[in-house]
Amino acid sequence: MKTNWPTKKLGELVDFLDNQRKPINDEDRQKRVGPYPYYGANGQVGWIDDFIFDEDLVLLAEDGGYFGSKDRPIAYRIFGKTWVNNHAHVLRVKRGIAETGFIHYRLMFYDIKPYITGSTRTKLNKSAAEKIKIPLPPLEIQKQIVERLDKIAEARKLNDGLIQKTDELFQSLLHKELNPIRDSKHSNGVNPAGKKWEVKKMGEVFERITESLLPTKHPDKEFNFIGLENIESNTGQLVGVNPTKGKFIRSTKTVFRKNDVLYGKLRPYLNKVWLANTDGICSTDIWVLRAKQNIISSLLLSALLRQPQIVTKSSASMAGANLPRANKDVFDKITIPLPPLVTQKQIVAKLSAVQDYKKRLVDRKMKLKELFDSALHKSMAQ
Repeated sequence: MKTNWPTKKLGELVDFLDNQRKPINDEDRQKRVGPYPYYGANGQVGWIDDFIFDEDLVLLAEDGGYFGSKDRPIAYRIFGKTWVNNHAHVLRVKRGIAETGFIHYRLMFYDIKPYITGSTRTKLNKSAAEKIKIPLPPLEIQKQIVERLDKIAEARKLNDGLIQKTDELFQSLLHKELNPIRDSKHSNGVNPAGKKWEVKKMGEVFERITESLLPTKHPDKEFNFIGLENIESNTGQLVGVNPTKGKFIRSTKTVFRKNDVLYGKLRPYLNKVWLANTDGICSTDIWVLRAKQNIISSLLLSALLRQPQIVTKSSASMAGANLPRANKDVFDKITIPLPPLVTQKQIVAKLSAVQDYKKRLVDRKMKLKELFDSALHKSMAQ
């Protein structure tokens, strides 16, 4: 969008309400949990029993924000009764000059490197924030831009809600079908229908893969490299993974194949479990577990490993003060009631249907993000 919009300084378009902010330390805030959202530099961080603001505002990270990120915003819009700490600037947009939504969208991914200070913990102080340059279209165009972006943002929100409900459905189905795992110590392998299920030790249902590879020996080959940071806690989704050439991957890695289960042994309470949908290599802080055929399916194994009971037992075996890891021998002795293969196939069919639906939602999420990013860029291009 080629424009001749006049450029204004942010301080001309908003009032800074920073003097009304009130920080509260975590310990005190835990004693004051209530119905009002509590915000910091990167959005909502909790709930509190009182509020400071009660209006439509924009928050702009002051310190600890995702400065320079193309995926995580540095500005948020808040409504109604809220509390804001001192890590975010509080902006009230001046009526008749600018639209609150327009300022919010304009600042979301603003490149503020010229305005920030500090090397280890960067900060955007108020005097610098006031000087941020904003190309400002007429109010009518601002409203059109906000309306267009709001529609896409709402579609993204609805899609994210469906993904969350799909995750809840998956867990509900798993709990219903595998109820005995709720207390394998006392269940004696009896399923909800009263039929006997075999009780197995975890180490009996998978093979731990130790095949290794040094990527730097293949400098120009592209690998699907998975680190712990690439596995999302609790959901089993991958984040931020791109093919990487071997020359950029230091130290020996573990090889995995499609349908292997990757289990984060470092800090197992983070519950990082991924069912591989491709071949690749991974960090040695991840166990590669290959489900034994005719005993358990890969999907069922990955789902079981994410269950709270398994997470608790695995976490109880941790050793190491700074980098606690699950104990292999203890982990392999965790017992689970295992249904017959015929029953497993029925369970897997139900779980797979939910997973397939979620995959379509995740694909749609990516497309909506691309649409939003494109619309935002075109709307704000000067």
